[in-house]
Amino acid sequence: MLLIAGLGNPGPRYVGHRHNIGFMSVDEIARQANFPAFSKKFAGEVTEGQIGGEKVLLLKPQTFMNESGRSVGEAARFYKLEPSQIIVIHDELDLAPGKLRVKTGGGHGGHNGLKSIDAHLGTKDYRRVRLGIGHPGRKEAVNPHVLGDFSKADREWLEPFLEAIARNVESLVKGDDGLFMNKVSVATGGREEPAGARGSGLAKPAPKAKSHIHQARSPKPSVKVPEKGPMAEMLKRMFGGKD
Repeated sequence: MLLIAGLGNPGPRYVGHRHNIGFMSVDEIARQANFPAFSKKFAGEVTEGQIGGEKVLLLKPQTFMNESGRSVGEAARFYKLEPSQIIVIHDELDLAPGKLRVKTGGGHGGHNGLKSIDAHLGTKDYRRVRLGIGHPGRKEAVNPHVLGDFSKADREWLEPFLEAIARNVESLVKGDDGLFMNKVSVATGGREEPAGARGSGLAKPAPKAKSHIHQARSPKPSVKVPEKGPMAEMLKRMFGGKD
């Protein structure tokens, strides 16, 4: 079994926040993989199904971000999961919008959700899928940025990004992190990495941004965003006419 936990804050007040991109990603995975409706368990919302022949539990902790570990820890202990069977999807300030990286272990980088999970699991050796939301450029603007809604313009990259993650999640489930990153990058207009990067979990890093302000700019979309469909409707309900 594999546990995939998407991080966010519960409740309608937070639904469109950049901090909730982990929730959004898990919702889209559940939709594309035809999982049953979420139910309440492990201090969170869960649904269970199969991806690529592997049993997968999708989890959205309902404990608020800084207590995410309580929910993830309960589920991990119940199923007696090893760190290698746990994947956490979360927002990442230090990646440009629409970019992702997968890594195993490492520090929490000030992310309260990861900090809580490290404490409750007693290990850092689980996989993390870091979803870029960009940096606002100034330290004092970080909290309003993270705890603010995605703008209407963000939908141009956000919708294809979430769809690509869900469409290619089987590679992640099978442990081929490099292939997963490549597929998402290509699907959202990026360039595929050399074959040697596949399976290693290490894709060629993006060029270093000249400044945080430059990094925070949304990339020009190369994928036409559909105006209709379940994903479009979900994002429309979330962000509507917010600019």
